[in-house]
Amino acid sequence: MTSTRRMPIGDAVDRLMRDGLPVRFTAYDGSSAGPPDAEIGLHLRTERGLAHLMTAPGDLGLARAYASGDLDVTGVHPGDPYDLLVLLKDHTRFRVPPPSEAFAIARGLGLTHLRPPPPPPQEHLPRWRRVVEGLRHSMTRDAEVIARHYDVSNRFYERVLGPSMAYTCALYPTAEATLEEAQAAKFDLVCRKLALRPGQRLLDVGCGWGGMVRHAAREYGVRALGVTLSLEQAQWAKEAIDREGLGDLAEVRHLDYRDVLETGFDAVSSIGLLEHVGVRNYPAYFAHLRDRLRPGGRLLNHCITRNHNKRQETGAFIDRYVFPDGELTGSGTIVSAAQDAGLEVQHTENLRVHYARTLADWNRNLATHWDECVAEVGEGTARVWGIYMAGSRVGFERDEVELHHVLATRNQDDGRSSFPMRPDW
Repeated sequence: MTSTRRMPIGDAVDRLMRDGLPVRFTAYDGSSAGPPDAEIGLHLRTERGLAHLMTAPGDLGLARAYASGDLDVTGVHPGDPYDLLVLLKDHTRFRVPPPSEAFAIARGLGLTHLRPPPPPPQEHLPRWRRVVEGLRHSMTRDAEVIARHYDVSNRFYERVLGPSMAYTCALYPTAEATLEEAQAAKFDLVCRKLALRPGQRLLDVGCGWGGMVRHAAREYGVRALGVTLSLEQAQWAKEAIDREGLGDLAEVRHLDYRDVLETGFDAVSSIGLLEHVGVRNYPAYFAHLRDRLRPGGRLLNHCITRNHNKRQETGAFIDRYVFPDGELTGSGTIVSAAQDAGLEVQHTENLRVHYARTLADWNRNLATHWDECVAEVGEGTARVWGIYMAGSRVGFERDEVELHHVLATRNQDDGRSSFPMRPDW
């Protein structure tokens, strides 16, 4: 009996590329592919990494190998692999071999590698298995997936997000603005769009670490209530409110927005929550927020959007590693849902380019504080955050995703909205 000769991994990579690799690829078997003088490289360290790539072709397999430490990057910092992702996106074209050739490649690499290894601990269950946690976007399941993403470590987020602890798109008033200045400008823009004044009541749903609540209370003198599904966020926010002496004006509760029963708010802000709600739940979401407002009150919805309004599931990497159950759609769908709930949409604005800049600053923070972040959450999680933020930056730069403000009013029964003839912010 003759043994099957193993195919060098680098040769297999070459055969699967239409125009070659733009980076240097090396593998544990000593083989390689791509230009020898490339400044950026990928190194496959283990057979387990090969099995990840063979059993989950595409971004999921790459994510598994990378998060497991079986695939390393060279020439870029793991906290900011932006340059690598741009190269791969612009210059990598895979070819789909015919079945006979695909089998020959798999056999050459070793059919034993077609047995999937256990995924890294950072990976969440696939959508079809999450039914055991409850229906998609039920309160129970939403609480679990939100905790999985946000209850990572407040210390980790402090290093990545900076002192503002704002995990949403900033607003850069000038090209020279710092991340902190841009986050303050974002909160201030929301306050001005909502026309906040001293003594008014604000509800901030999905309040995160309380940045909007504290800004509105401190700078505009409003009584602000924030709610979040993340216990760690709520605890951090309460401590920040106490440190800043805002306890008489600001409050954060560990609560689902659907459990807020108070009404008569002058304004409602929702900054980065709608991505977690689910498109089919938009009618109930906007109806609930409308009912929290007094007649004449304003709602500002800030969320990531697609550049179209067609149905599109989130990619496997984002769904399994970053935002389980997250759903995006176009701003047109959001506007329609708000109108159908009885709100008058007064203004929309696309802040896409600002989110690309925000993500670049977060990546820079992660790279700068890499050792501290790894010590806090482990290298696998830090790697996932680095590649997720850099990949998202590419998406915003290329208009694959956008960021929209939708400003709406709950009008009086006679149609009066208390909105000025022209936007006044």
